[in-house]
Order: sequence, then C-alpha cells, then structure tokens
Amino acid sequence: MVRIGYTMMTEQAGPRELVSHVVGAERAGFDFSVISDHSFPWLESQGHAPYAWSVLGAAAQATSRIPLMTYVTCPTFRYHPAVVAQKAATLQILSEGRFRLGLGSGENLNEHVVGAGWPAAHVRLEMLEEAVDIIRRLFAGGYVSHHGAHFDVENARLWDLPGPPPPIGIAVSGPRSSALAGRLADLVIATEPKRELLAGFDAHGGAGKPRVGQLPVCYDPDRAAAVARAHDQFRWALGGWKVNAELPGPEGFAQAAAHTRPEDVADAIPCGDDVDAFVRAVRPYAEAGFTEVALVQIGGDHQEPFLEWAGAELLPALRAL
Repeated sequence: MVRIGYTMMTEQAGPRELVSHVVGAERAGFDFSVISDHSFPWLESQGHAPYAWSVLGAAAQATSRIPLMTYVTCPTFRYHPAVVAQKAATLQILSEGRFRLGLGSGENLNEHVVGAGWPAAHVRLEMLEEAVDIIRRLFAGGYVSHHGAHFDVENARLWDLPGPPPPIGIAVSGPRSSALAGRLADLVIATEPKRELLAGFDAHGGAGKPRVGQLPVCYDPDRAAAVARAHDQFRWALGGWKVNAELPGPEGFAQAAAHTRPEDVADAIPCGDDVDAFVRAVRPYAEAGFTEVALVQIGGDHQEPFLEWAGAELLPALRAL
C-alpha cells in the first residue's frame, strides 16, 4: 500500500496557516507530511515564503502523530551543513522521532539570496555529498572538524542529540543524483514517477529503502475554478527541473511559463473533485515503485475543504493502491 502524505507549501500560505493545515492533515488521516523550504515563491501570485524550520518547530508541537519532513532543504548555500545538522537534530527531539531530513542540491530561486553564485550541477552535487558527510558525522556525536573542497567545520558538536538521528533523504532528478542518493541516503525523493530514477537509486545501494514522490493536485467542486487556480499558481511546474533549478526569480518563472495554457495544466494536474482522476494521477508513482506520495493541494486558501474531502473520499480510494 502506498502511503499518502500532505504538503505544507510555504510558497502559498503564511506560517500560522501552514501549522493549521498540517493539524488538519493529521486529523484527516494523512500518513505523513512534508514541507518546502524556500526563500521565494515560484510565482508572485503564490505570495509567500515563511521560514520552513520555524513552521516545523510549531508543527511538531501542534501535532502528535503525523511524521514531518523537509522536501527539500539545500544544505550548501543558504545554510551551512553544520547548521542544518543542528536544526534537524532539534526537530527530531521536538517531534519525538517523527522527523526526516530531506536534502537536495538546491534551486537558484532560493539560494541566490546569499550571493554565493550558482555553479554547475555537477559542482552542486559535489557540495551536497560533502554536506551529507558532515551532517552524518555530527549526528554520530562528538566533536567534528572538517576542511574540504567546499566547506570548513571547526570543532563543532551537537549538544542535543536525538536517538536515533533523523533519516536522511536525497532528492534526485537524473542518473548522477540517483547514484549519489543510493550511496548516501536512507530514502530517495523525486517529483516525477520515473522508474529510471529508482533503478539508479537501487543500483547504488538503495534497494529496499523508502522512495517518496510528490504530486500537485487542485481540488474544487467547480472544476473550471480548479483549472484556473492551478494555471495561475502552478503553470511553472510544467517546465521541468533542469530549467526550474536555474531560474533566479518569479519573473523568470512567469516568462518561462508565459505560453502554458490552462488546458496544458489541466492535462498534467488533476483538477476538480473526481476521485478517480486523482487516483489515476497517483497510480504512475505506485507502478514506478514509489512507496510514498505527498500531495500538494494548490491554493493556500483552499486547504480546509480539500482536507475534509480527502479524509472522507480521497484517502480511502488511494489506499487501494
């Protein structure tokens, strides 16, 4: 059975609302939750970008059952890996073991704010590999010093260590990142239901480990309203991550998606209130081998009706997968 998760989308809601939403997701019966970690929304119409780690701390206290996870944090530009290790260890304690640390090589949209430049993809993956090593060493306890190609750590230590430490997930989008995740991660993260991503993960040590996907959806009893909202706020998603990782701001995403039509979005994202359409959208993830799928309900002001509908109708249907 595929576990179904809920996404706290920081680009489309404020911090207090996000906490309220995940409380509602727990009540509705979602199996887990994830949160995006951005400093910018993709499009100005989304309108938000609160600090994900503060939201997670509040969510850990406001909920009691639902697992929490970053989807994903970049531990190489805005955050030093030693700082990420401290934040993750603290969240694991606050949540009483419900936290998973999802990591990725980042997007220019968010990481440009610290003015460190935006290197080629292979360099970003080298940085991610070094960062994961630092984080794991700190999770192991004791003092850590490190002087590598990209990061320096001087006599660092985590004084509040959870037991066990949070599992580490790595986001993948191609063969190189899949191989990296297979070697280093406890679980793999992807946003497309591609078998080849999981095959690369398995081939390098990931066999048998959890694999988490993500899918945008747009529930509304009025399908036309759902399509319009999905086009307004999520048309950027059709560009693919090779493009999306490079764009520096909402204006770039708006220009890149300028010719994306509402019908294009409706073909890619289930819209409306047809349970079968939502199940059909999730099925490729199950067939590709994903063990978990986190749903993104598009529209910050449309979470409560989605959660009520999901608890009553959608989740029972999806659990048949």
